[in-house]
Order: sequence, then C-alpha cells, then structure tokens
Amino acid sequence: MGGRLRRGQRALGPLAYTRAVENIGYEFRRPELLAQALTPASGASERDTERLEFLGDAALNLATTELLFAREPALSEGAMTEIKAAVVSRRALAESARALGLDAAALLGKGLQGRALPVSVLANLYEAVLGAIYVDGGFEPARAFVRRTLSATLADAERELAIANPKQRLQHLAQARWAMLPDYELLETRGDAHARAFLVRAKLGERAFPSAWGRTRKEAERWAAHEALLALADGSGDATGREA
Repeated sequence: MGGRLRRGQRALGPLAYTRAVENIGYEFRRPELLAQALTPASGASERDTERLEFLGDAALNLATTELLFAREPALSEGAMTEIKAAVVSRRALAESARALGLDAAALLGKGLQGRALPVSVLANLYEAVLGAIYVDGGFEPARAFVRRTLSATLADAERELAIANPKQRLQHLAQARWAMLPDYELLETRGDAHARAFLVRAKLGERAFPSAWGRTRKEAERWAAHEALLALADGSGDATGREA
C-alpha cells in the first residue's frame, strides 16, 4: 500500500480526516492507510481492505492476550481465553467502532449509504483501522489503541466471569497470591430434605469470610466465594487475617 490512493479507493477530506484522527487518537504518517481502512471491503479496493482487517485481527489478539496476561496474574489459561473471546467478539468491536465514530467516518459505497451499518461491517472497520495503525506505526501504537478502546470492555468481561464462576475465580486468586486453596465450611442446614438450605463460609488459611445461604451446598459455596471476593477486593487484609 503505497503513498497514493489506489484505483477505486476514496479519499478522506481534510475535515473528515481530522475528526477521524481525533477520535482514533493516532496521527497517520500515511493518511491513505486510514482512508483505506475506513472503506468497507468492496470493488477495486477489497483486497487491500481485507488485508488490513486480517492484520488488525492478529494485532488485536496479541494485544488483548498481552493485556490480560499482565493485568490478571491470577487467571488460568481457560479464564483468559473466556475473557478474550468476549473482548474480541464482533459485538464488542462494533460497539467500540460506534463509540469512535467509525460508522460516521466510513467511506461507504451506494449499497451501504443511508442505513445503519451491520455489526459485521462495524467490527471489520475496527480491525482495519487497527491494521492500518500497525502498518503505519508498528505494534506499540496498535497496542495503545487496543488498550484505550477496549479496556472498559475487558473490565466488564472480568466482572462477568467473577460473578458467573466465583469459586474458580477465588481459587485462581488464592493460588496466585498466597499459594493456597480456599476451603468451604458448612455452618448450618435448615429445612426438610426436599426444601433444605445450607449456610457456608469460605476460608483462606486462618481468615474466614462472610457466610452465605444456598438451596444446595454447591450454590451456598458459590455465594460464599462471591462474598470472599468482595471482602478481598476492598483490600482490608490478606488471606491469613493479617492487615494488608
């Protein structure tokens, strides 16, 4: 992709380029790359746009994995895979593309003009812009773009994982920070066999966390793990009961 527009490639006007750069947060040395990225794959420019999307997809996966690896040392490979899948999903990328105004900046052909862009097209715009940043400036600005645009999505995915599987989350955290496994103590049972309730609390070493009720012992353990995670999140102490 040289310094000139290819046949079939449209150009961004000065005002449109300035607005797009402000939203994206990166000044291109080769503005034609941004114009190419903002042209949904079609016609004579299809090959180059799809190549940018392909490169952007690879950069996205590496940047997201690196961010997860550094940000969450307590996460297992499976948990990181689950979070990354949510962060790089078509829906998440489309939402980020809208937030960046890529739909408004896109250089659309007649088939896409005058209607809301599909999620697939918006996600492709995000990947193509990321690919263009990588070609223009290398991995560092590409990684910075991913951090800036997807950190909130990553944090949401982390919270959803903790809520969906708090026992696994607590186990990963306890192993990473204190090289120990949580224990679950049954404190009380109530009710008849067909309608029993269980009261359980989680323990890490000598520290016991707030108890929780559940309709089964497994459910009570999940809620007890959730209570432990909330207590640990406030930074009030470590797993052995000593003050942090």
